[in-house]
Order: sequence, then structure tokens, then C-alpha cells
Amino acid sequence: MSEPTVADTRRLNSKPQDLTDAYGPPSNFLEIDVYDPQTIGVGRNRFTTYEVRMRTNLPIFKLKESCVRRRYSDFEWLKNELERDSKIVVPPLPGKALKRQLPFRGDEGIFEESFIEERRVGLEQFINRIAGHPLAQNERCLHMFLQEESIDRNYIPGKVRQ
Repeated sequence: MSEPTVADTRRLNSKPQDLTDAYGPPSNFLEIDVYDPQTIGVGRNRFTTYEVRMRTNLPIFKLKESCVRRRYSDFEWLKNELERDSKIVVPPLPGKALKRQLPFRGDEGIFEESFIEERRVGLEQFINRIAGHPLAQNERCLHMFLQEESIDRNYIPGKVRQ
């Protein structure tokens, strides 16, 4: 057996950090917030939308800031597109809450504030896990979901070119 040398445990030489390095913008960042849920419509045509705000300096995204409104079915669309066309393992969405959609409930069901907030948190975790994946960042469907006002469900799947 050979003895480890001192060089094996020495730290790498790094340049001292100045104020610009310490407090400047991070070299690469991607922030996505899901917030401001709004319930729209009445009766069977009632649904909740969420604002999805993105900020980034990653060169793959054409817009550095965007803000769009999405509903749960749009998140389902994104999940299905990624499962069909990409090589990544797509995390699960928060549940559909079928029991909350039954008629004659004593509460607001899927429109109850606590449920909407729970779903909002789950959707934010979902989109951040996907958008943080380097392979997913190249998918056209993710860019459309985050940056286009409306989703073209007849788009041609593929990769985004820088």
C-alpha cells in the first residue's frame, strides 16, 4: 500500500473573493414562482388559474423574465409532453383530488382556499424540478409553457436551439 502524500489533502488555490463576486448576480440562475391563484367562472365552468413567473440568465431561454397564467390542465399537458418526447423522469403532479369534486359536498371542494394553496405549492415544486433539469431546458414545450401567453397544443415537439 502506498502512503497518501501531502499534496492529496491540500486545498485548491483560488482567487480571493471581492465584493462583486460575493454580492453580484449569480453566474447562472433560474427562479420560477407559482403564485396569485384566481378562481374564474361559475358552476361546472369554474376553474383556478395560477400566475407562473420566471426569471433567469440562462442563455437557452429567449426571454429573461416572463409571467403567464396557467391552470392545472396546462401543467398536465406539460407533464404529458415531457413524458412522451423527452428522456427525463418527470416528477408527479399534485393529485387531481377527485373526492373534492363530488357534488353535494358541505365545503367548497377544489375551490377551498387551503386546497388551492396546497396545490399551488405542489405545482411550484413540480415546475422547479422540471425546469432545473438540464435536458428539460432544451424542450420546446417547456419554453412555450413558461414564456408564451397561450399554449399551442398543435406545436411540433422538439429541442430549442440557442
